[in-house]
Amino acid sequence: MMLGDTKVIIITNANNGLGYFMGRALLNDGYKVALIDLSVKNIKKLKSKYSSQLLYYKCDVKKDNEINGTVKDILNKWGRVDVLVNNAALAIFKTFEEKDINDTIKEFETNYFGYIRMIKAIIPQMKKQRKGVIHNVSSAVGITGFKGIYGYVSTKGGIESLTKTLSMELEPYNIQVSLMHPPLMNTKSARPLGIPVKVMENPEIVGNKLAKKIFSKKHIISPDIKTTIFLRISYLFSYRIGRFLSNATDKEKRNRDENSHK
Repeated sequence: MMLGDTKVIIITNANNGLGYFMGRALLNDGYKVALIDLSVKNIKKLKSKYSSQLLYYKCDVKKDNEINGTVKDILNKWGRVDVLVNNAALAIFKTFEEKDINDTIKEFETNYFGYIRMIKAIIPQMKKQRKGVIHNVSSAVGITGFKGIYGYVSTKGGIESLTKTLSMELEPYNIQVSLMHPPLMNTKSARPLGIPVKVMENPEIVGNKLAKKIFSKKHIISPDIKTTIFLRISYLFSYRIGRFLSNATDKEKRNRDENSHK
């Protein structure tokens, strides 16, 4: 495939974790990739190796003008957008009563409205192309619930419903809208959950696997069969799984606190 004919992929929240490793894997596979985040410190290091394939932007998904300017520049340089991976995420670890409503608004501005802003910015081009793929990164806690992060959980529940609805609305334009479901990963943002690191997945491995499925036609995309099985169980028994995970995490935190005082 000539570089000029290569598919163009946009990934948000791409300076670390899943977004970074997925982006790097796609660059390695020869795609043109535009990586977006509030900080681009790590992304910059990829430019020397992938100079003609990589664009990167310091962009806040809470701001329409920054998103629209970023997408306009990508289109000016590459002329198309084939895939959007909506991956922006903010989680504030407080219980419902502890958390100020403004914190929850911040989570929704990033995790929900940030997705919507990105989708609105790229839909005109995808409709013009009569083809496109939108992957909204979700989380199992958006299905099951989870104590202590109600804002994040609520945004992911919203993403589940948003994705189903947009899939129906955009299907006539040959635009696919899917949920991308990674497992719980060992990232800086996940550590406050208190879940043992041994049960968390390596974000590099997960990113590499999901990169291989970037053009999957499935409505729900996961990196492996283990995650797929867990998701199916979560959809079937959402409340029970949520209670089990929350209680298991509480128990782990208590054990850790007791051991630290011995």
